[in-house]
Amino acid sequence: MAFNDLLKQLGGIGRFQKIQVTLLLLPLLLMAPHNILQNFTAAIPAHHCRPPASANLSKDGELEAWLPRDRRGRPESCLRFTSLQWGPPFPNGTEANGTEATEPCPDGWIYDNSTFPSTIVSEWDLVCSHRALRQLAQSLYMVGVLLGAMVFGYLADRLGRRKVLIWNHLQTAVSGTCAAFAPSFPIYCAFRLLTGMSMAGVLLNSITLNMEWMPIHTRAYVGAMAGYFYSLGQLVLAGVAYAVPHWRHLQLLVSLPFFVSFIYSWFFIESARWYSSSGRLDLALKTLQRVAQINGKQDEGAKLSMEVLRSSVQKELTLGKGQASAMELLRCPTLRPLFLCLSLLWFATSFSYYGLVMDLQGFGVSIYLIQVIFGAVDLPAKLVSFLVIHNLGRRPAQVASLLLAGICILVNGVLPQDQSIVRTSLAVLGKGCLASSFNCIFLYTGELYPTVIRIVTAFLPETLGHPLPDTVQDLENR
Repeated sequence: MAFNDLLKQLGGIGRFQKIQVTLLLLPLLLMAPHNILQNFTAAIPAHHCRPPASANLSKDGELEAWLPRDRRGRPESCLRFTSLQWGPPFPNGTEANGTEATEPCPDGWIYDNSTFPSTIVSEWDLVCSHRALRQLAQSLYMVGVLLGAMVFGYLADRLGRRKVLIWNHLQTAVSGTCAAFAPSFPIYCAFRLLTGMSMAGVLLNSITLNMEWMPIHTRAYVGAMAGYFYSLGQLVLAGVAYAVPHWRHLQLLVSLPFFVSFIYSWFFIESARWYSSSGRLDLALKTLQRVAQINGKQDEGAKLSMEVLRSSVQKELTLGKGQASAMELLRCPTLRPLFLCLSLLWFATSFSYYGLVMDLQGFGVSIYLIQVIFGAVDLPAKLVSFLVIHNLGRRPAQVASLLLAGICILVNGVLPQDQSIVRTSLAVLGKGCLASSFNCIFLYTGELYPTVIRIVTAFLPETLGHPLPDTVQDLENR
């Protein structure tokens, strides 16, 4: 009897699987809000230089007399006149009596707080010469995601999925909350990096724990559900950001729920597959019997013995004697081209996807509206890709989604900035195609389990209902 058959015998998709899958997926609603939070917490309000303290701003026109104008007649955001100019405005502070010398903003900036009462940009003046620091904060968050995937994937193999996942929920809650109270920009960046690390751990270990407790034929559907929870999180962010526009309050609101998930994560049941691959069959047996009891299969759980379990996980025990590492993906002739191809696809799709979703202000429409549209387009896009995958296979769906997304992005790049409706429409279509591409890659790799054994068992075949290989040897035999 294979381990997959053992899971089916103990309830398959029973009460335990339904409860644990739901509790594991709920925190993923807040993964998208954390990933793209800086669209709102780091939004750039309209701003201009602050006049000197001696300026009398109550006098009509005096504020405008300090501000040069750009070619479109709008106040410059990074320059002001060195002295009061009552003459007609000239672009960039030139001409006009020869006295219109300009300078950077020595007294800071005045921000329009009508849309965003407070952002990290207005609080720490991340504009003009300091504008790059705004992107630095998001870049450090993504560095944290990369580090978290490596560190917590490794620790999950050594310490167990449950223990690491509990820590991930706590780290997300604490670091996210601390970021909301950060007194300075460097401290804020440090806590955002830690949040990125823990969010990567939450995603990877939630998916892994889910997959290892589900029968093989259901893994694709669980992966699809995880994708939908992520997409719904984008809609959640739009509503929460609109209701709570202050950046500190918004940061706090998307972080506090992880204290709740930290508390209930103590009730998760560790993966029996991990126990067995670690050689701890006694704990694996107790865990499976407990799951059987929750699923109402007490008789089947009572019949389960160490001999039955040992025969079911013989492959895991054999492979577990070696030191599994990601390098085995490159050593295995069957996996090497697939791994390299999927890695390139992950990079290209992620690069394009976040390039679109992290520049919502650049489309010239309401940032809240476009966030809703960007979140909503994922839902039908993923459904269409799922249907195409089911009927035509993954490769046609992958090729079509990437090709259409590339065309939309290229056309969008050459359109004039003032054609906001056309640019937004192309961006929405492109994002939907990228979401479909993500769905194809995600279903095909099963999110690349932290161990090589888990990676191989996650590879999906061309049809969703086909049984999956359990080991490297099985895959090569196939």
